[in-house]
Amino acid sequence: MSGSSRGTRSPVPLGGFGIGLTEFGIVGLLPEVASDFGVSESAAGYLVSGYALSVAVGALALTAALTRFDRKKVLVGLMTLFIAGNLISAVAPTYELLMVGRIVAALCHGAFFGVGAVVASDMVAENKKGSAIALMFGGLTAANVLGVPLGTFLGQQMGWRSTFWAITVIGVLTLIGIQSLVPRTTGAARTDLRAEPAVFGRGQVWVSIALSILAFGSVIGGYTYIAFTLTDVSGFATSTVPWLLVLFGAGTFIGNFVGGKAADRSLNTTLIAIMAALAVVLGLFALTAESKVATVVALLLMGTIGLATAPGLQVRTMKYADDAPTMASGANIAAFNVGNALGAWLRGLAIAAGYGFVSPLWVGAGLALAGLVVVTGGSLGRGTRPSWTVAGGSMQPTKRAGAEVR
Repeated sequence: MSGSSRGTRSPVPLGGFGIGLTEFGIVGLLPEVASDFGVSESAAGYLVSGYALSVAVGALALTAALTRFDRKKVLVGLMTLFIAGNLISAVAPTYELLMVGRIVAALCHGAFFGVGAVVASDMVAENKKGSAIALMFGGLTAANVLGVPLGTFLGQQMGWRSTFWAITVIGVLTLIGIQSLVPRTTGAARTDLRAEPAVFGRGQVWVSIALSILAFGSVIGGYTYIAFTLTDVSGFATSTVPWLLVLFGAGTFIGNFVGGKAADRSLNTTLIAIMAALAVVLGLFALTAESKVATVVALLLMGTIGLATAPGLQVRTMKYADDAPTMASGANIAAFNVGNALGAWLRGLAIAAGYGFVSPLWVGAGLALAGLVVVTGGSLGRGTRPSWTVAGGSMQPTKRAGAEVR
């Protein structure tokens, strides 16, 4: 199907939009969910961290396990899982069952993007593959810019369950699109998984994983409780929260673009600068959260600077593990979501300890500073890396030097 006009009508971006809305659409509705089920604010936040941990498991396990199967069937199965999870969430009579629905929906997240990138690429001409993959991830960005605020608005007007019903409909439409538009193809060539675990013997791979955890824990963890900060600290009305979230979403769109361009020029220097700037922005946000004007500016900067790390983090991981793409890709997606869960959990602890709704911002600033230490130390220790081959049934380092990351 390469080069077919059907590539312009891929349903994968719509699936990416639905998945992004599932992950973050609940953020603006946490106060309503907490009130409905009679749970604490920190317990409501675990609905975000529980999702993130489930994504981490699915990214590592499902992506590797499904590469041998027909990609169309894989996407159909993953989208069916996604629909089931959101349907459970929409009708959940208890907090516990809502958590189950979140976990079920999250299992498809990492694998869908991994397989979806290959499918989107295969459905277009050679000179349009990069744009096709960018369009797929554009669905995730669009979810932050438009989907989350609109999902929050819908949930506030018609009850938080209506947002999950809307996401379920998006899943059904995506499933129909996959069945109609995605051609049946053979699975990717089976990767030798005996060699891929060797990437975890490389120190720079662990630097990249730790940095991904701390970077996303810093910004996304703070975002988890942002609705409480906006209403209880900054003094905004609940009805304005969806529109304030547009600022964060717009920032993520800008940050992805600018961060990618900067990382192309100087990867580690860019990551060092971004982590330092993120720590400063979150700290200033904490100090000025009672000012509505300062909060508006901080929300935009938080999204812009925080998500500017994403392209560079992906590139850094692949630079040191380009001979093990399955494990590296899965590990990086897992690291992002472990960071999301860790950040939300730490902020939940701070709130539960009575430090108030400014404390999540201070926790985020601390995680950003820790990330700054990690990337600075990692850049000083960077250098060549060994590549690995399988010889005689065991993994052996080759003689060629790996790429050095600036």
